[in-house]
Amino acid sequence: MSEIENVNVEAETTEEKVSRNFIEVEIDKDLAEGVYDTVHTRFPPEPNGYLHIGHAKSILLNYGLSKKYGGKFNMRFDDTNPTKEKIEFVNSQLEDIKWLGADWEDRLFFASDYFPKMYEGAIKLIKKGKAYVSDLTAEEIKEYRGTLTEAGKEDPSANRSIEENLALFEDMKNGKFQDGEKVLRARIDMASPNMNMRDPVIYRVAHMTHHRTGDTWCIYPMYDFAHPIEDAEEGITHSICTLEFEDHRPLYDWVVRELEYERPPRQIEFAKLYLQNVVTGKRYIKKLVEDGIADGWDDPRLVSISALRRRGYTPEAIKMFVELCGVSKAHSIADMAMLEYCIREDLKLKRPRMMAILDPVKLVIDNYPEGQTEMLEAANNLENEELGSRMIPFGKELYIEREDFMIEPPKKYFRLFPGNEVRLMNAYFVKCESYETDENGNVTVVHCTYDPETKSGSGFTGRKVKGTIHWVNASTAVPVEVRLFENIVDEEKGVYNKEDGSINVNPDSKKVVTALVEPDLAKAKAYESFQFVRNGFFCVDYKDSTEGKPVFNRIVSLKSSFTLPK
Repeated sequence: MSEIENVNVEAETTEEKVSRNFIEVEIDKDLAEGVYDTVHTRFPPEPNGYLHIGHAKSILLNYGLSKKYGGKFNMRFDDTNPTKEKIEFVNSQLEDIKWLGADWEDRLFFASDYFPKMYEGAIKLIKKGKAYVSDLTAEEIKEYRGTLTEAGKEDPSANRSIEENLALFEDMKNGKFQDGEKVLRARIDMASPNMNMRDPVIYRVAHMTHHRTGDTWCIYPMYDFAHPIEDAEEGITHSICTLEFEDHRPLYDWVVRELEYERPPRQIEFAKLYLQNVVTGKRYIKKLVEDGIADGWDDPRLVSISALRRRGYTPEAIKMFVELCGVSKAHSIADMAMLEYCIREDLKLKRPRMMAILDPVKLVIDNYPEGQTEMLEAANNLENEELGSRMIPFGKELYIEREDFMIEPPKKYFRLFPGNEVRLMNAYFVKCESYETDENGNVTVVHCTYDPETKSGSGFTGRKVKGTIHWVNASTAVPVEVRLFENIVDEEKGVYNKEDGSINVNPDSKKVVTALVEPDLAKAKAYESFQFVRNGFFCVDYKDSTEGKPVFNRIVSLKSSFTLPK
């Protein structure tokens, strides 16, 4: 895994050493110099898809800063592009953000709330000679803009009179032009070394029905014009965004300056959160869904926040992950193993450890009384006594994992094989006496004898065994569907096919098995999670489970390839 760079600044106080990231250093400076007297942040997603793990960093950073400084936090949707936005995405994003723990209270806003203000702002720029209506097509505008090494050419419409521009812009608003026929451009500098400042388009004609304003408008502001107005109107002090907006900052500042906001926001950029071999792009996820490879934006193999929640990840684990990644100006890539480490750390003391057999083979205790069933006490979590204990049924016939028995075991194999003795977890010592196979040589039944003196908790000290295996009682075990997930991407090939840009899909990313589980697990409800002994952490799928028939998604295995950096 790439090293995660976290830029921290050590600041001495009279009582303790405080670690701050570079954004907090800048905020402290602004407060100390009286630039702002409070901290007001926001999270402003576009409602054109589901949020993913990268968005979680921005959500938690912006919300965390508002809480740390005793300020305010706004939830705002940048809904300026009705061609891609849906109420479905608005609702899913609100649910995800609330689940992560970011509370906007009554501070929920939409960019569309400010459409009248943005229109007024555009009129103001026209009257100041800072904006004009252009007749150029999108292709011509691109051509006129020039290149990184050559200055752009002035738009033939740039010298229209203020009166003519006002009339044309009014006609744009009143629907007298077709899509793409006219645009409103800011008049800045066609020779600027920053391409974003070469008379950018700030309004376009789009005869589209908006999910909130309907058909009220047929012109819509561009993001780089709308966003600074939204921030300024809401009194945002620090507009925290990702590094791709760094080159847009001069335009952001130009807009709020030319529109004469008294206390304009300050934009500060940080590095995005990238995960190795993970699909986050909305169009790629959409393609996976449309092709039936993923069963929706919340398919547990994806890293949308909805998918992580469905799989069984917790807000606490995601917060731990974001904190480990840190806040930096430098691009870095995290490994999925680090996110998996965080969920293991969060769940290991919180969840009961239950017995489930994913690949069952029958075990018969030949000398156990016929027809007898006894109840044995089992601790729910040996590392957390507060989770208490439960009673589990035990009888003559059990099921064990197929991998826990071998006819000819390798060295240091301490589970069942002919002549070997092991402990059945929370029960007795059993010794393998014989086994049965089918016509293909596959083991179908393992025969054992048990020692009634070795009951777990009895204090037996007569001899020791090196292996302990888990089991379920055959007569009371409940069959359930269990889904075992791997990365949806073929990691050896990488995420994207270099020839056609398609996703290199892992054909074995989802395996479905019928497991046999303790009877109590049949009562599990949606989103409840458990550790299945030796098999990993599992969560009840909210979509496909029904009353008494839970479907379990494996959150993560128990084996980790990640170690916490020192």
